[in-house]
This record gives sequence, structure tokens and C-alpha cells, in this order.
Amino acid sequence: MKSPFNSKTYNQQSDLELIKSSLEGSKEALNVLIQNHQGYIFNVALKYFNDIANAEDATQEVLIKVISNLGNYNPEKAQFRTWLYRITFNHFLNTKKSAFEIRYESGFNNFFKVIENSEIIELTDSEQSKMKWEIEESKVACMAGMIMCLDRGQRLTYIIGDVFEIDHKLGAEFFEITPDNFRQKLTRARKDLYEWMHNRCGLVNTENPCRCPKKTKGFIEKGYVNPQNLKWHSDFSNRIYELSENSVDDLLNQRDKIYSNLFQQHPFKNNVVTTEKILTEILNNDKFSQSFDLK
Repeated sequence: MKSPFNSKTYNQQSDLELIKSSLEGSKEALNVLIQNHQGYIFNVALKYFNDIANAEDATQEVLIKVISNLGNYNPEKAQFRTWLYRITFNHFLNTKKSAFEIRYESGFNNFFKVIENSEIIELTDSEQSKMKWEIEESKVACMAGMIMCLDRGQRLTYIIGDVFEIDHKLGAEFFEITPDNFRQKLTRARKDLYEWMHNRCGLVNTENPCRCPKKTKGFIEKGYVNPQNLKWHSDFSNRIYELSENSVDDLLNQRDKIYSNLFQQHPFKNNVVTTEKILTEILNNDKFSQSFDLK
């Protein structure tokens, strides 16, 4: 899978040809265009909302909005990916907060209190081997919760800048700010997140007592992890780091890299929203149907 965030592999000309064919009525071209970006929109949404249903809804809403306005895209003003992800990120930032998201607004202190209050249960070596995926699920679920404690702007900046490791010039284009401003926002998000992780998380500071295997059974008992329906470790074929550009600027020091690498080990989930479902919604959109006659 080629990342639209990777400037070495992104092909603007290919997207332009697909757009042209789509506007001429090719359902196949529109299908490919959607598939080229759908996975990334969904995975950013999943990190941002930390909820599969909300991420699925947001992905579908964004793609309907983008494709319905495809005829308004002007390649002389911006690359297609810049135009698309500006729409995407603005949509995410302006979406009404769910009750699930609001729960995290109490901040890092209350979040880590919940983690610390989860029962510590030692696992035998045999249990750790048998519960490999449940332990991994607990780790990712906890780290995903940490990101949710950032405010919306910080959260999205961190997800794009460090988790998906995009070039800061491109990040600035997405948010319509200067590269220096983007770096400053990313630095502040890192500082807030990493200070809490350093003081509480055993993954990055071995002096901290919290350990994923010891928390896993407690997480299962509280319903944070469901062994029969793993939220993160089902239906995936890559890890995020396998799809990143590895082009973080020189301001990223070794300490920052340790933290960002932990997040990049998380699964890159396969598409939940089917392309056919999106196309059906688009075809039923009056604004779209007035401009397109898909064959």
C-alpha cells in the first residue's frame, strides 16, 4: 500500500488521471481513487476518535464530501492530497464530540488514575504466551487513551506529525500554517504527552511500576479489552511504521524517537467502510448526481 503521506511514493499525476476519469463517469476510476486514500483517512480517524463506529462514520462523511465536490478541485492551487486532507482534518476538528470523547477531557491525571486503579495481576510465562494478543491490545488501548487526553488540535497534530511521521512542510500545508508553526504545535503536543508517559508508563521508564502484562487481566475484567473482539489487533496487515516516510526533522531527539516508535508499532487497520457502501451513498447524493453520470 502506497502512503499518500509519503512524498517519495505519492503520485499526483495518477490521482489527477483518476479524477478526470471519474468526472467523465468512470465508476472504476472513482473506486480506485477512494481506495487510494480511504485506509489512511480511516486510520487517522481511528486514532483521533478512538472509536471504530465514529471513525467509520467520519470516514464515510469525509469521502462523500470530497467526492461530491470533486469537480471543484483545482490542481493549480494545491496537490489533490493537500486539498483532500484539509477537508478531512477540518471535518474531524469540527465534528460534534461524542460522549466517549468527552470522557477524556478530564485530562491525563484522571486517565492515569483509572489505569493505576486497575487491578495488578501477575501472569505466568505460560499465560503471557497464551495471552500475547490480549497483552498487545492492552498496550495499544492504553496508549490510544493517552493520545485522547490531548486537546483536539494537539491530538491531530501529534497523530499526523509523529505517529504517521509526515514531513513538516506537508503537515503545514494540511493545516494551512507555516512549517515553523506546525513544528511548534507538534513540540507542545510531544511535551504534554511525553512528560506524563515518562512519569507513569513502564514502557518508556523502567522505574515506573505499570506493566502491560500485569494490567491485562484487570483491563479484561473492566471491559477495556475484549478477547473475543479485539479492537486493534484484528483485521490488519501492517504496522504504521511500515508505511511511514521516516522523514522527521532534525529537531526530533532520541528521547522523542523512543516515544514515537512505540506509537508507530500500532496496527494499521484494514478498511472498515466498504468502498461499495461509500459509492452507494455518493450516488444517492443529489449534488453528486447532478454533476456525474457513473458508468
